[in-house]
Amino acid sequence: QALRQISQRTISTASRRQMGNRVSENQKLFQEDNGLPVHLKGGAKDSLLYRSTAGLTVFGTVYALYYLLVSSMPKKPN
Repeated sequence: QALRQISQRTISTASRRQMGNRVSENQKLFQEDNGLPVHLKGGAKDSLLYRSTAGLTVFGTVYALYYLLVSSMPKKPN
């Protein structure tokens, strides 16, 4: 029982100390008028995520069209 109380107290106080309220910082960042769309205002991480998602989408579309073309061809007789 005592060990459980100590561990809960340690976890709860440690998490409070490390994680501050950063809502106002994020509001300033995302409301700033710097000409960037909202999905890129997070910086390099957002840009990398956006570009990789766009690349995977293009690759998937091209692959699906290629597979559709291959599937639509008649099979060669053996």
